Amino acid sequence: MTHRLVNILLVEDDEVDVMNVKRAFSKNNIKNPLFVAGNGVEALEMLDNKIVPLPRIIILDINMPKMNGIEFLKNIRENEKLKNISVFVMTTSNEDSDKIKAYNLNVAGYILKPLSFEKFVVSVSTLNNFWQLCEM
Repeated sequence: MTHRLVNILLVEDDEVDVMNVKRAFSKNNIKNPLFVAGNGVEALEMLDNKIVPLPRIIILDINMPKMNGIEFLKNIRENEKLKNISVFVMTTSNEDSDKIKAYNLNVAGYILKPLSFEKFVVSVSTLNNFWQLCEM
């Protein structure tokens, strides 16, 4: 059986976190194409203008300038072309209100950013197991 690698869009404003995601991909030998948007507004522009191929998976931060992750989620869930994309929230926000809002907008997972890079690598490895199911 051949696997087709799914496109992944990372919506994250923190350059260190972007670098950590890329390093975690490398550590886990994840070869999926990874596209990066710096906030929700930029991500919507990239998706609406087809600057990036339609991703099957979005990794989303909650706390971002211009448009936060919850606002971004509301936008894509109201868009016929984008509403079925699997979204994983990866954030430092441990607020119950953010978790409830995210799950009410049908996120596939809510992952707190761990403090250590090693734990982050393990978290990304877990996500990779799900992505591989999407590629079958």
